[in-house]
Amino acid sequence: MAGHKSRPSDVSEEICFWADAMKISEFREMKTEELHNELDRLRRHLFELRAQAVTEKLENPNRITHTKRDIARVFTVMNERGETGIEQKQYHLEAIASHQKA
Repeated sequence: MAGHKSRPSDVSEEICFWADAMKISEFREMKTEELHNELDRLRRHLFELRAQAVTEKLENPNRITHTKRDIARVFTVMNERGETGIEQKQYHLEAIASHQKA
């Protein structure tokens, strides 16, 4: 692919900012319920990354960008499947989860 940079073999996984990014094909293999759970997980992770950025404890700011892109990939797959009301389903799942904790 033109312009695509591959990861050098001598760079460790921990410092690669693209190491934790998922490919869209991985999201396409997931079931719809798994996508909703992954979206919830990614949103929580983004919140944590932003909190770390505010407190200057975020080692790699590029992780925020990659998490946002993963969220966009999940939305893309859901839209390809014709999912509607994604936000409402997320709020419903959050309500169920918080009710079960109480």
